[in-house]
Amino acid sequence: MKIYTKTGDNGTTSLFGGKRISKDDLRIEAYGTIDELNSFTGLLCASFSEATQHYILTEVQKRLFTIGSCLASDPDKPKITPDVHDEDITMLEKAMDSMDQLLHPLTNFILPGGDVAVSYAHVCRTVCRRAERRVISLDRTAAVDQKIIIYLNRLSDYFFILARYLAHLHKVDEILWISRK
Repeated sequence: MKIYTKTGDNGTTSLFGGKRISKDDLRIEAYGTIDELNSFTGLLCASFSEATQHYILTEVQKRLFTIGSCLASDPDKPKITPDVHDEDITMLEKAMDSMDQLLHPLTNFILPGGDVAVSYAHVCRTVCRRAERRVISLDRTAAVDQKIIIYLNRLSDYFFILARYLAHLHKVDEILWISRK
């Protein structure tokens, strides 16, 4: 099977269900950003070795894939239920609570950097925030399952705590932002 179809040469793409829309449609922006986040999540996972967080990141990638599939579906057809459950959100919260217990209290803003894995976690956090904004914008024109929005919100928090935790694990000082005054 060839990967190229030439059907998108005119600037349109197909949703699941067959409907063709412009490649710059907000729906494409939303699920494209989810796809970008999934790719960066894989890069983050490959940048360090800690079994618990690898398991969670793999679960995150699975959820992101199904969220993308949901968003890539024709809104005029029967809705695909996203594979996001309350337990997925709880898993992120428990992971954050567990990591946070090992960290010193946050007293300053933190700049991304100091370590490759820490930096990738911050990239994931910012891409996740953009995905959340795109999904919220899409929700204004075509209803999006609210669990997707909640999950993305929690996920960006998870990436922030994970960045701090990785700095702790790798014994890297966090780069604090200090005002010049």
